[in-house]
Amino acid sequence: MKYDYLVVGAGLFGACFAQQMNSLGKKCLVVEKRNHIGGMSYTENIDNIDVHKYGAHIFHTNDKRVWDYISQFADFNNFINSPMAVYKDNIYNLPFNMNTFAKIWGILTPEEAKKIINEQKNKYSVENPSNLEEQAINLVGKDIYEILIKGYSEKQWGKKCNELPAFIIKRLPVRFTYNNNYFNDRYQGIPVNGYTEMMTNMLKDIEVRLNCNYFDKKEYFDDIAEKIIFTGQIDKFFEFCYGPLEYRSLRFETEILDVDNFQGNAVINYTEVHIPYTRIIEHKHFNLKPNQTKTIVTKEYPQDWDPDKEAYYPINNDKNNSLYNQYNQLAKENSKIIFGGRLAEYKYYDMDQTIINALKAVEKEIATEKQ
Repeated sequence: MKYDYLVVGAGLFGACFAQQMNSLGKKCLVVEKRNHIGGMSYTENIDNIDVHKYGAHIFHTNDKRVWDYISQFADFNNFINSPMAVYKDNIYNLPFNMNTFAKIWGILTPEEAKKIINEQKNKYSVENPSNLEEQAINLVGKDIYEILIKGYSEKQWGKKCNELPAFIIKRLPVRFTYNNNYFNDRYQGIPVNGYTEMMTNMLKDIEVRLNCNYFDKKEYFDDIAEKIIFTGQIDKFFEFCYGPLEYRSLRFETEILDVDNFQGNAVINYTEVHIPYTRIIEHKHFNLKPNQTKTIVTKEYPQDWDPDKEAYYPINNDKNNSLYNQYNQLAKENSKIIFGGRLAEYKYYDMDQTIINALKAVEKEIATEKQ
């Protein structure tokens, strides 16, 4: 065998695993079907602006081990994610907090906000919410659901809210303080020179082949390494033998504008269902630098997924989770392959959780070798 590990995919999971194994003296080859490293976190510098090519990526974690690990490869700024939302020409703060409640209801205190939300919950809520609509109303009442959740969610997932599972909305924070920080995590930021430089530093001294599709030479690649780390779609690896898993995809429209500031914020959501895009990203606000005389904005359009499109969000309903469990059982039976990352594990992971999982996979491999 020429390599100890073949890593399929140069995204965060693959880069982290390869970096750790390389530091332990293992020989790794990373193959990537795209023409760049970084996976979905890839950034491209255009006019001194780091453009997030696959949507906004803000690194955040409460895990000091993860923060210390990733900080080896990049200096991070102090960016705090404070998105806004537009509905019928009014703008609101996200996450849902006292600024949001004050704008909607003209109130000032947490007690007033809780009273209104509780009145709406008592009027409209159900005991055991079975879908996103019921869960959202139970969480924040009917007004906020209709203004800030309903249209956005229906565009994002391509279904009515009463057809979507309840768990989707549980990630959204609700605060009765005037705090616009979307995340509660202690460590937050974005690499000052972009994610691509960070990933380049992670993969330093490791052989990487770009424009290289594992499936085009699968038999060859399987024979040149002791083990394979696979970060792509698990159903594709097993040739869709149980049928394809479902995803949502995204389409982006990006423009360079000859103004220095288009919207005054990194991310603004558009929550009315008749507006086809879900949000506008203004990339320079992630990391303001000198001499940024222009600005670059991206409109984000959710769309149905097919094999010719990027798979962004797994549709974790009962049908797909059951199908994934069948593929996962096949994965467990193959001791030469390690499946990791959001596509291989069919889960929507934040970046820190991807790193945690990669580090755990390395620890498991080391423990296995010692047995």
